[in-house]
Amino acid sequence: MQRQFEDLLLGSIELFCLAAELESFTDAATAAGVTPAAVSRSVARLEARLGVRLFVRTTRQIRLTDAGRRYFEQCRQALAQLADAEREVTGQQSTPTGVLRISMPTPYSHYRVLPLLAEFRKLYPGVTIETHLSNRNIDFADEGFDLAIRGRAPDDSGLIARKLEDAELVVVGSPAYLESAGKLETPDDLAHHECIQYALPSTGRYLPWLFRLEGDDVEMTTQGGCSTSGDALAGATLAHHDSGLFQTYRFVVEKDLQDGTLREVLTPYGGCTRPFVLLYPHARHLSSRVRCFVDFLMEKLRV
Repeated sequence: MQRQFEDLLLGSIELFCLAAELESFTDAATAAGVTPAAVSRSVARLEARLGVRLFVRTTRQIRLTDAGRRYFEQCRQALAQLADAEREVTGQQSTPTGVLRISMPTPYSHYRVLPLLAEFRKLYPGVTIETHLSNRNIDFADEGFDLAIRGRAPDDSGLIARKLEDAELVVVGSPAYLESAGKLETPDDLAHHECIQYALPSTGRYLPWLFRLEGDDVEMTTQGGCSTSGDALAGATLAHHDSGLFQTYRFVVEKDLQDGTLREVLTPYGGCTRPFVLLYPHARHLSSRVRCFVDFLMEKLRV
């Protein structure tokens, strides 16, 4: 294999990443034990090689350009993989270290994953976890994520998808709303009710509700005067405050159903589920921190 990177270039990449993380040539130089001029020369060397500007420089600060940010995310992952490979060879891989970045949808993060992170960090204190709560699809390469949790596996052969669970759906409303509302015996009665809508971030379309009718899961379009997007937990909050009915995951409203602040309706037509899957890129070398976190989540959440 032809050699593509000189030792000097790899050192320049390390200094560039350090400057990007610290947002300062001076701080990067102090951390690396070199002069600020050495950091500046390293960045200039990379910019000349790539033919793009990596930083916007002012007298007081530096910040990454768009190209610099993309390059930084890729370089950071590459350096982390090199460090993991070295630890594995030297027998240090039993104690994972480094930053793990994960993107998750809001409901699942709050009620399933975030409560588990303290336990994981007790097991692996050398791993720092960065969580990103969003319902949109992310780009692993451009945005530098290690893992993502989503409601379905995307059509991307470059990703590994492992199902965490099939989460049960329920329709709920507040006692005050239900006492003042009309008849509610079958899903057809929803035509005469306020049904809180959730707009999908990918399309802007309202998510249809699911019901089990004669053994089949059937999608139903509902209508109402309140809608939400971005944060699906907002729908449950609206239901709490008498705005109407909302279909959500049982794990979101389980405590509310127990204490009576919300009531489940249309139970004979329940039992439908939606999946949550764990996604990560195909890689010949999966870092130990990612591997440990994947195993941890699968053990804790998979049913």
